[in-house]
Amino acid sequence: QVQLVESGGGLVQAGGSLRLSCAASGIDFSIKNRGWYRQAPGEQRELVAEVSSGGGVYYRGSVKGRFTISRDNTKNTVSLEMNNLKPEDTAVYYCNVLPIPVQWGQGTQVTVSS
Repeated sequence: QVQLVESGGGLVQAGGSLRLSCAASGIDFSIKNRGWYRQAPGEQRELVAEVSSGGGVYYRGSVKGRFTISRDNTKNTVSLEMNNLKPEDTAVYYCNVLPIPVQWGQGTQVTVSS
């Protein structure tokens, strides 16, 4: 059974930083493209960052230069370092594989106050 567990969210002031982590079980992350998504209230879920099985990365334009995605194949995890956070980054953040997601986890709430 596939399980994704996100952690590391919280409440920070604008300009602050957070590091999100995602631990996977029941799936081998090392052979998958992995991504971080977010969903703000009333909005659709959107892809924020992706790291491919080969190590290539993609960032949504609004987070480029502020967020860094990384992976640890030995621990079957993917992380998201978020710096210079803005109120518009407020959302529930989820990890998953691409291009076809598996069962979504609970996500982790990130709230950025102005």
